[in-house]
Amino acid sequence: MAENNNQQLQIELKPEVAEGIYSNLAILTHSSSEFIADFVQMMPGLPKAQVRSRIIMAPEHAKRLLMALQDNVQKYEKQFGTIKLSQPQQPREGSTIAPFTIKKGEA
Repeated sequence: MAENNNQQLQIELKPEVAEGIYSNLAILTHSSSEFIADFVQMMPGLPKAQVRSRIIMAPEHAKRLLMALQDNVQKYEKQFGTIKLSQPQQPREGSTIAPFTIKKGEA
C-alpha cells in the first residue's frame, strides 16, 4: 500500500511573531556546520545597536534561503523595477549588510 505524500504542511503564525521585527542591518557568519544571521536594529544617534533576532541554519537550508531570496528579488524587480543600492558591497565572510554607512551619530 502506497503512503499518501500529498499532505500539506500546516504552519502556525502566532500574533506576536506575525508583527515582525524591524532590522536595518544583518551580520552573516558561518562555521563548517551552520550559518548564522544576526538581524540588528540600528537607530541614528544611539551608540549601541541591538541584535533583534538570530537565525541559525544548516548549510543546505542557507542555500535554499539564498535561492528563494534571489527568486523573490527577481519577481519584485520585474513588477516594481530595479532595486538600487546606494553602496554596493563586496560579499565577504562575516559580512555586514546595512543600508547606510556606520558612523558615530549625534543625539
